[in-house]
Amino acid sequence: MSVQTVEGDFVSADGKYAIVVGRFNAFVVESLLEGALDTLKRHGVSEDNVRIIRVPGAFEIPLAVKKIAGQKKDDAIIALGAVIRGGTPHFEYVSAESSKGIAQVMMDYDLPVANGILTVNSIEQAVERSGTKAGNKGAEAAMSALEMVSLMRRLEA
Repeated sequence: MSVQTVEGDFVSADGKYAIVVGRFNAFVVESLLEGALDTLKRHGVSEDNVRIIRVPGAFEIPLAVKKIAGQKKDDAIIALGAVIRGGTPHFEYVSAESSKGIAQVMMDYDLPVANGILTVNSIEQAVERSGTKAGNKGAEAAMSALEMVSLMRRLEA
């Protein structure tokens, strides 16, 4: 029996990428953006093939992602933001709706949308995940986008 495996890679990383960035908690999110941009650059994506779209916060990211997906200009979208738990239920609503919204766009448009929105319990956790001891989740989201673009092309062939 011969089992076929299809997966993406990072070798043929050409393509166009939109990065949607929430400005709320910018002290963390800007580090996520730097990580994503560095990853795309290191994998050969031209600056001309990257555009950054800024929105107020994580809650607004899905609408921008939907609008971008409808333009059919990009091969993948990277969503970056940070939702930090506070003393009210607001955290639950924003984190759930932002994740659900970008997932819905991905399914509706058959377009990879990498979720780089941090949902953390503390500022310390946010800082750890934006470039210190827990890595950079923006860079990880960019890696996911690169791999998914490659995979989608292989699945279409």
